[in-house]
Parts: sequence; C-alpha cells; structure tokens
Amino acid sequence: MNWDVVIGLEVHLQLATKSKIFSGSATQFGAEPNTQANAVDLAMPGMLPVLNEQAVRYAVLFGLGIGAEVCRRSVFDRKNYFYPDSPKGYQISQFEQPIVGKGEFTITLPDGSEKTIGITRAHLEEDAGKSLHEAIPRASGIDLNRAGTPLLEIVSEPDIRSATEAVAYLKALHTLVTYLGISDGDMSQGSMRCDINLSLRPKGSDKLGTRTEIKNVNSFRFVERAIRSEIERQADILEEGGTILQETRLYDSELDETRAMRSKEIANDYRYFPDPDLLPVELSEAWIKDIEALLPELPKAKRLRFKTEYHLSDYDANALCESQTIANYFEQVSSICQDPKLTANWILSELMGQLNAAGLELDQNPVTAQQLGELIARIKDNTLSSKMAKQVFDALWQGQGEVSEIIEAQGLKQVSDDSAIEALVDAVITNNPDQVAQYRAADDIKRKKLIGFFVGQIMKASKGQANPQLVNSALEQALNSA
Repeated sequence: MNWDVVIGLEVHLQLATKSKIFSGSATQFGAEPNTQANAVDLAMPGMLPVLNEQAVRYAVLFGLGIGAEVCRRSVFDRKNYFYPDSPKGYQISQFEQPIVGKGEFTITLPDGSEKTIGITRAHLEEDAGKSLHEAIPRASGIDLNRAGTPLLEIVSEPDIRSATEAVAYLKALHTLVTYLGISDGDMSQGSMRCDINLSLRPKGSDKLGTRTEIKNVNSFRFVERAIRSEIERQADILEEGGTILQETRLYDSELDETRAMRSKEIANDYRYFPDPDLLPVELSEAWIKDIEALLPELPKAKRLRFKTEYHLSDYDANALCESQTIANYFEQVSSICQDPKLTANWILSELMGQLNAAGLELDQNPVTAQQLGELIARIKDNTLSSKMAKQVFDALWQGQGEVSEIIEAQGLKQVSDDSAIEALVDAVITNNPDQVAQYRAADDIKRKKLIGFFVGQIMKASKGQANPQLVNSALEQALNSA
C-alpha cells in the first residue's frame, strides 16, 4: 500500500458509579425506558447539577493508573448541540481544562512487541439519551435512561498505525480499567464505545491527511473491520485523484462498510463555555494520595510477577492476566495443587474451552477453584490419568459432586502399583508372541509404532485405569530385556 495509516481513538468509558454524574438517578442497565431519569436528567426548569464525587475518584484513579498528569484544577463546560436525546440542548463535558492531562500507555502487540501510545487527555462528561427508531410506528422514541450517565472520554494521540494496533490498544485499555474497577467495560451494553479518527497520507510524509470520524463502534471485531473498510475506501478515493471529506461516518456491520452521517463538526461549532452551574474541581495533594493508595497490582506488573514467581511463559502470563478474575482464579487453583504450569494449562485449554463453548464468563463458571485445584492434585499424585481427569472435570461441570466423590462413583482411580503394572505387562507379552517377535526384530522407528499395540492391550485389560507412563516404561524394559 502507498499510504501510511494514521489513527487516533476516542474511547467513551461508562464509569461504575451507582448513580449519574450530576443527579441521583440509577445507572443500572436494562431498565424500562425513562424509568431512570429524574427532573435533573430531564432538564426541568430550576434543576441544578450536583457532581458525583465517585466519578471524580474513578477519573483520578485512571490517570494514576497510566502515570498521566492528574490536573489539580479542572472545569466543566457546556458543549452545545441540539439533538432530541439531549433535553438540555447541551452536554456537560470538559474542554480546555480536563481532569487528566497527557500520559502514555504501553501495549503489547500480537507478535510480542511493545508500542507506546500517547494519551492526549481524559475528561469527564455526561452521556446522552438514546433515540429508538423501531419501537413506535412512523415515529422515534426517546429513552433518557442513559442521559447523565458518567463517562470518561479517553483521547489518544494519532499514534496508531493499523487495525491490529487499534484492537490491541482497546483490549489493553479494557484490561486496565477492569483491573482498576472503574468500569465493567461491557461493550455489548455500551459501557465502552469507541470513535475512530482515521486518515491516510503518502508513505514517508509527515503531513496529516484529512480525517474522518467513525462513531460509536462497540466491539473489538467491529473496530477492526471498520478500520479496514475505511482504509480501503479512502485509498480508493485518493488513488483515483479524489479528496477526502472531513465528516462523521457510521459503520454498517451487515454491509461491512462505513457510510456518511454528517459533516464533521469542529470545536467552534459547539460553542464551549464554562458551565455556570458547576464550580471548578480543585483537588488537594492529600486527596490524590489517598486515591493512589487504592491502586491495585496493575496488569503489566502482574504479568511480570507471574513469569518470575510461577515460571510461566509469556503466552501463559499474558493470557491469564487479560482479566483480573482469571488471574485471581489461577492463583487460587495453583495454591491448592502447587503446580502453576499444569494449572495454567487446565485453565487456558479445558476450562476456557468449556466456557467459550457454553457462552459463559468466568464468574459463571460452575467449577470452583477448590475443585479444580483438587482435580489437578489428583493428576499429580497419579490417582488420575489425563483422560480420567477430563471425565472428572466434565462431571464437576455438570454439578455431579466433589472430586473424590466422582472418582469413587465412576471407578476412575488409576492403577499405579508397580506389581500390578508388571503383571499386566507380563500377561500381554505372553499372550502376543508374534507381535513380540516383530517388535524385537524392528528398528527403533518401527518399535515406537509397534509398542502402541501393547499399550492398547494393557489399557483394554485394565479398563483404561493403568497409569500410561508406568505402562510404557515397564513395557520397554520387558520387551528390550530379552
């Protein structure tokens, strides 16, 4: 491609407060339309906003979490526009003096390399309501439940160069904010949405091209597809000698294309001015220090600790630390069975496979950390083979009892007694003289194939309960001794 891609992202993050940013209305998702909007949200005459302190705390926690500048003084502004889902005719936001200033955010790309993305700012604002176009024939309805929901808008520098980098940035941001506990990050419920600012410029040029903004993309997959589609659209126009219009666009996931929504506004169009109903927010050093003390172990530090303390690979540490819930579950299981590597394997393959197949999140997992820890311990002490362990896991998943009860009920205890194994080996060698002769006459490569016959016979005779490792060892010794 003859073009460099330049992308900046604006992420709108719903903060996990119980009430709205300027009113006492609830923020619970899924309520009946207009049941969570009070007189303040409806902009009734005489109603005044009162700032939610918890929203400020969460914004500061984010700033501290990325090592950004936390502004000791920030100001709320009125951003004026006239849409039906904005009863006041303006949005309360922050413009010239946001609560979080410049910072940097380092992400890990799929190939294992790292890249640092500049953060321009993060500011507090209120969400708008929602227009509903299908509920009422020949009319649109307005649901103001979301009006006034607290948002933190995180604006990146135009440092992103591909759809892959954009998704990696969003996933890392999602991991961070959920670790901090400031948002659930549920994109399906609108808790995390993304505006994509994208332009192309000739390769090697340092002059930015005309950008478009793709509004309100709400999944990692759609972000990737929207970016690829818009890159292709802009490249086609430029290569045909056309020019890019500065405009706001929407992504149509069914057609896999972006389409024009309106011409792109600039700051002057919104006529920003300080909101006269809200005082500037002034933060003391002591108040910020108190919030700093609440910072948890962050993803980067946790990944490093998992690699050094548990001797995990980069892949395992990264995968386990994508979610604080998974990381905590891993540590609980590992402390029970005392085998971090086997724990990581079971969580990332068997457990996550079952969860994905069932469409469940980890907090809906029916297998407790205690149960999985005991199961892995039974593999380690040779009570269970890997195959038997999977049968026990399936029974745990279906709620059929505890590990020891399932082993007893299904007769799954592995045979690991040396004398019992030797008896099985002697019997299979005695009963299969032709195969024994074939084995002893074969070279090493053919022997590896032929030994599978003997293992199969022993497993059949033991009803699958003989320890495979002990069987292989005893067989090789017996077959090679003559």
